[in-house]
Amino acid sequence: MINEIDTLDVLNKMCSDTLMEHLGITYTEVGENYLVAEMPVTSNHWQPMKILHGGATLALAESVGSALSVIKTDMEKYEVKGMEINANHIRSIRTGTVTAKAHFIHKGSMTHIVEVNIINEQEKLISVCRITNIILKKQNGGK
Repeated sequence: MINEIDTLDVLNKMCSDTLMEHLGITYTEVGENYLVAEMPVTSNHWQPMKILHGGATLALAESVGSALSVIKTDMEKYEVKGMEINANHIRSIRTGTVTAKAHFIHKGSMTHIVEVNIINEQEKLISVCRITNIILKKQNGGK
């Protein structure tokens, strides 16, 4: 059973002094095969048309999709690396908060494929992203 509070606390502490902290990304919920994070949308997240920048959206998606693989992998023996990410941006947003929910499409021993749905506060779909993570055995037995 997952200890949700401890997992979220560890993930959020790992964001200190990173891009995730700069963008205001916060992990909010974890389950057996999913992870949720939120990000505010302010002028700091805009592209020149004053809407959420696709790069900020992808940073949110990769942050939650990679973290899902990390919390479901024995990190003493393995490491998780992102291989590929893609996105379809469905609608724009200027202000508010977006929520990203990552869930496994495939959870193999060597690869994880994660879908991340990003919604606005009205639960309308903003972007759909897919991430492929590779799971690599650490050299020297994880030491």
